[in-house]
Amino acid sequence: MKKLLISIGILLIILIVILSLYLLPKKDKNKLDTIKLAEVTHSAFYAPLYVAIENGYFKEENINIDLILTSGADKVAAAVLSNDVNVGFAGPESAIYVYAGGEEDYLVTFAGLTKRDGQFIIGKDPNFDWKDLEGKEVLVGRLGGMPALNFLNALKNANVDISKVNLNYSVEFSALSGSYIAGVGDFVNLFEPNATKLESEGFGNVVASVGSLSGEMPYTAFYARKSYLENNQDLLERFNNALNKGLEYTKNHKAKDIAKVILPQFPDTSLDNLETIVKRYAESDSWLSTTFIKEEYFNNLQNLILENNLIAEKVPYNKLIHNLSHE
Repeated sequence: MKKLLISIGILLIILIVILSLYLLPKKDKNKLDTIKLAEVTHSAFYAPLYVAIENGYFKEENINIDLILTSGADKVAAAVLSNDVNVGFAGPESAIYVYAGGEEDYLVTFAGLTKRDGQFIIGKDPNFDWKDLEGKEVLVGRLGGMPALNFLNALKNANVDISKVNLNYSVEFSALSGSYIAGVGDFVNLFEPNATKLESEGFGNVVASVGSLSGEMPYTAFYARKSYLENNQDLLERFNNALNKGLEYTKNHKAKDIAKVILPQFPDTSLDNLETIVKRYAESDSWLSTTFIKEEYFNNLQNLILENNLIAEKVPYNKLIHNLSHE
């Protein structure tokens, strides 16, 4: 009798364990991890990112991207610092400013995408020489931002007397096209597809590429709070894997194929125009081969910031850059 009771007791324990395991909430293996991603602008300049989205590379890594347009690198940084988003996609100069300002949970850049400026200069006359900017007003975006800094560097490399150029920093990034159409400025610097759109509508001509003269640096990159990176290393490594697949596809396919993939991201742009835009960026050697950010590129960026008296001294590469890819 005693043995029978023990056997029954053991069976009851086993039954309870089985029922507990069955009734416990199960993790949905099909549920994707969501990353809220603030992008500084929506441009075909970032084609590898959109390739990764449209080709399902993020989903292959079990990630859903919640893409949030946040115009202006300063606003992207603010969104990350306030925890409104997980990852910021903008010029890493904003991360440098945050660190230099003494923020303890500062922004760490973990992946790059573009390696030179993606702006095009729009003017009324298609016949253009860089010296034509002297004595003219140019809408250049926010003071201290990557577009403005790289434009200044391009002017220097083109031997333009910067003191003779009327640099207008007062127009918000998102309002540059509209302000130029309204008659403000003689020239405006725009990213695609805005440059081609303005040109196709007869408001000006694409006359030069800023990136052709501005030099190589981590122009647009992905960053997160230091604490978020530390607590979500695996998630960001998967995010990085998807980005590298997007870069690889972009590197190995023709402009038309890339344009077809990312066309859903630009419903107001024709396939022909998008192909032209992608081709321009490819010919300008705009994208990194992998997301790895070289110290040399980071130093180029810092030198540019120092030359413009925006920080007092360099910040450490090994603190602000945490590459999730190998060189």
